[in-house]
Amino acid sequence: MNELLIIATAAASNKTDLKIWAYIAFTGLVIFFVAIDLGSFRRGEQAMTLKQAFTWSAIWLAGGIAFSGFVYLAYENHWLGLGSDTLKYSSANAIKAGAELIVSGEVKGFEATKQYVVGFVVEKTVAIENVFIIGLIFSFFSVPPKYRHRVLFWGVISAPVLRAGMTFLGAGLILEYESVLIIFGVFLILTALRMALIEGTDDVSQNIVVKLSKKVFRVTYFYDGQNFFTKRTLKPTCTKDASSAEVMDPPPSGSLSAAYAITPLFLALILVELAALVLAVESVPAIFAITPDPFIMFTSNMVAILGLRALYFCLTALFEKFRFLKPALILILAFDGVKLLLLSVPPYLNVFGMDKADPIKIDTTVSLLVVVSTLALATVLSVVIPAKTPAKGDEQTKR
Repeated sequence: MNELLIIATAAASNKTDLKIWAYIAFTGLVIFFVAIDLGSFRRGEQAMTLKQAFTWSAIWLAGGIAFSGFVYLAYENHWLGLGSDTLKYSSANAIKAGAELIVSGEVKGFEATKQYVVGFVVEKTVAIENVFIIGLIFSFFSVPPKYRHRVLFWGVISAPVLRAGMTFLGAGLILEYESVLIIFGVFLILTALRMALIEGTDDVSQNIVVKLSKKVFRVTYFYDGQNFFTKRTLKPTCTKDASSAEVMDPPPSGSLSAAYAITPLFLALILVELAALVLAVESVPAIFAITPDPFIMFTSNMVAILGLRALYFCLTALFEKFRFLKPALILILAFDGVKLLLLSVPPYLNVFGMDKADPIKIDTTVSLLVVVSTLALATVLSVVIPAKTPAKGDEQTKR
């Protein structure tokens, strides 16, 4: 009994071990919230209503902001060792005095809260980009609204797993090789340039995933309800029941194939998952521009992508109204890229034949003001300067 007491006391005194419990507790919380997210949608073939989308988007946004209160209390009081012996970027003065770029020390509640809020807002904007891409995929495949929630269901499940994996992979690389920050900074700037200069295309058939799928598998040209796979060889027909609701007719006798074929809904799912993977990679440099603290990175990333399906249905309705949201995201990503380069490039200037210099660290408060003001300005401009609607004569000319 005494030996168990000694072991328990030793474990309690080890703040690193205690932090593991913080990660475990938060992971359990994320799983619980994902279950709520998935259970908040109607079962069957019913699309989410606009009222539901706005309500749940507001709930998830409020929950993400409210979590900053826990971050403050946890770091201020060092609950489970949080804020004690925590990875952080050295201050500008400490760096000039010869300190390492990333050090371990105390992080107080207010500083941790600022880092979390900036990280949450930045990751939320990346999630919005994900929604735009999902909308493009659905548009190309002409996915009926009542079937879209099936694809988004799997997106809700996979997104946290991909983000968590990429976050901890990036954290491991940073701790081993600080020069990776340069790669992250360049990657963010290139991402911003790609979004600004390269026009999106709705020709998803040119995607290599779709091409390979068509070469390897049998693919139908029609939807079979919410099914990803079907044995139908003929496009389903529907009739209305007594309540005037459409009901899919059974397949004609002898029209079923012996083997399954892939429906366009499954191809849409493949591209949605691929987009989620790409954006998970993009999210890592964005959060490292703010903090190297794994717990802040993990929590801000996870909380930001909760409610992804509600966000999709919400932004789909407001897509035209908030037309300056994409330029705002471009500016934020570019800003984060510049932050990382200012932080990581100066110590390596001797590689280019120049004198080494001290890293330039932009304060978290400045980052918070830049991110929030950029998003606020984009929202105001979107309302004040709405997209021009084409005149009737122009529409007829286009036709």
